[in-house]
Amino acid sequence: MNTETNLKLLLQELEESHLKPEIRSSSKKLNELLADDFFEIGSSGTVFYKKDCVGEGGLEVRELSLHDFDIHLLSQDAVLSTYRVRDETRKQETLRSSIWKYTNGRWQLFFHQGTVTKSNLQL
Repeated sequence: MNTETNLKLLLQELEESHLKPEIRSSSKKLNELLADDFFEIGSSGTVFYKKDCVGEGGLEVRELSLHDFDIHLLSQDAVLSTYRVRDETRKQETLRSSIWKYTNGRWQLFFHQGTVTKSNLQL
């Protein structure tokens, strides 16, 4: 496997990790995953910052699955990931994009955006 393929697998694993209930509900794990200057534009249009995500109880736990993952190299230490998430709890699908930064020897989530879309997944 080449370096880009390895990076894609690693970032997909990181993206999938923060969809899992045990990560979403852990302020400690979210604190490790999110960069200090992290921000998100949610599917509602609301802007969230790291402090909004790592508070007591973490994030809302929902049944989520990731599809159509891809990466786009922005620089040696920054990557854009794009994918779809199916939210079984809300019965909706979102297009997602994230910017990951390599800082202090690890990849951390710097930016995230979700946009509600019509589902075209075969469920």
